[in-house]
Amino acid sequence: MPVDVVLLLYSSWILGACVLVSGADRILRFSEQGTFKILQVADMHYGNGASTGCSDLTATQMPFCSDLNTTAFVRRLIHEESPDLIVFTGDNIDWAASDAKVSMDAAFAPAIESNIPWAAVLGNHDVESNLRRPELMEYIAQLKNSLAKVIDPPAEGVYGWGNFYHSVLGPAGADTENLSLLNLYFLDSGDNSKLPGIKGYDWIRRSQQIWFSNLSQKLRAASSAPALAFFHIPLPEYDTVLYRDQISGRQLEDVYSAPVNSGFFSTLLESGDVKATFVGHDHINDYCGKLMGVHLCYGGGTGYHAYGRVGVERRARIIVATINEEVQGHFPNISTWKRLDDTHMSKIDTELLEL
Repeated sequence: MPVDVVLLLYSSWILGACVLVSGADRILRFSEQGTFKILQVADMHYGNGASTGCSDLTATQMPFCSDLNTTAFVRRLIHEESPDLIVFTGDNIDWAASDAKVSMDAAFAPAIESNIPWAAVLGNHDVESNLRRPELMEYIAQLKNSLAKVIDPPAEGVYGWGNFYHSVLGPAGADTENLSLLNLYFLDSGDNSKLPGIKGYDWIRRSQQIWFSNLSQKLRAASSAPALAFFHIPLPEYDTVLYRDQISGRQLEDVYSAPVNSGFFSTLLESGDVKATFVGHDHINDYCGKLMGVHLCYGGGTGYHAYGRVGVERRARIIVATINEEVQGHFPNISTWKRLDDTHMSKIDTELLEL
């Protein structure tokens, strides 16, 4: 049986029968050069295209600015970095989108037209248009080259829409071509608290943590590959790391996490495979900090309709996994940097995330 078929069946076995899979369920793998590059795009806040204005810019910076500037920036990023995977970490659209499907088509257009595999999770603002959370994710999952998957929560008992994973295999023709060298988790961190009397943002629920723990255990039984996790709302530990460790990048606003600590960071520590998490939500935070062996990273705001700060360029994060031939199993090193939407697409804050 071809390896692609085996992997697809294996994915279905792990995630359960009630999974809606995109038509382009492509296999991710490292390049012949031993690299796998991810472009993280956070907080586009796409509205109605040319008619949706920008925030926190001076008239001299961009006298004519709209959602189309966000589109142009994402296209520049793809051209500059040639990623192997594009990950949108939520708040892809917001209240300004009159028709969620039309706005998502435009927001994801640079990824779709690039023919590069891409995935997306939802943030707290995506639901402010005319589609509910399940409808949003089901639409995203069927778009061209989308690797998003949707578990039916009532059937599987897992809270949220858009909890899924993908493995990145070794280079074609290498001894590791059928082995996962890196696993990628995607989780729905919700929008707003649903508990009476508790106001604020949502959190990764216990059922999701059980799903994650079970999946992590199964993946680690097959390979001890490291993993990265992508979701929208930062964990409370993103604030904790500010007081315990030196960070790279900038903190220009508070950490707006949930009002309660769901314990997901402890779940990550117990599972042991996730070495870094990547979130959005707080647009003018773009730092990474290491806490108890896990790197907690922001993407930085990409969208022009979204709030920012005058004088702070929109940006996006690049994550590169490079196979380490000296490590047993050839598991990768992880490096990261950011690109700014300025004249030179400046590359800043390059660092190695020690695993």
